[in-house]
Amino acid sequence: MALADRQAAAAADLARAGEANAPVQIIDYDPAWPVSFEAERKRLTPLLGGADIHHIGSTAVPGMAAKPVIDMMALVPDIDAPIVALVERAGYQFPPAYNATLSHRRWLCYPAASHRTHHLHLVDEQHELDRHLRFRDRLRADPTLACEYAALKRRLAGRFANDREAYTEAKRQFIQTNSGGIR
Repeated sequence: MALADRQAAAAADLARAGEANAPVQIIDYDPAWPVSFEAERKRLTPLLGGADIHHIGSTAVPGMAAKPVIDMMALVPDIDAPIVALVERAGYQFPPAYNATLSHRRWLCYPAASHRTHHLHLVDEQHELDRHLRFRDRLRADPTLACEYAALKRRLAGRFANDREAYTEAKRQFIQTNSGGIR
């Protein structure tokens, strides 16, 4: 899906919810991030049929600067089945227009788009999870690569502070080069 389509879908969901998008902000590593992930993993596991929930993204890389949002990914047999429980029982937001632009993935945020502490990515293909874990593990294992990525993210956050979709798109080439093709 094209960047303009994702941007339009995200804007439509925000307008429908009466919210503003949270700005892209990169901060220094917070040692509380793994603790926050673990607490949320325990809270969500029963709602995902016991699926393994993985800490992905920059907050999963010790010492790395990141957006202060815990990214999580779970491989599930049906990406749509847990949505209602995640929204009604766990308080996640599910932006329908944005999710309509995704294939083999669902994306939810908590507690709100205007103030996010967690992102949950549901995938139904093992290779999608594997690519995210490979990139995370490469960043963990290679401090030089992690520093390059952090510097890129800081530059892009300055350039795209109010456009999360453009920020994500601008990181795409670096991630693809260093992970085997993830977004």
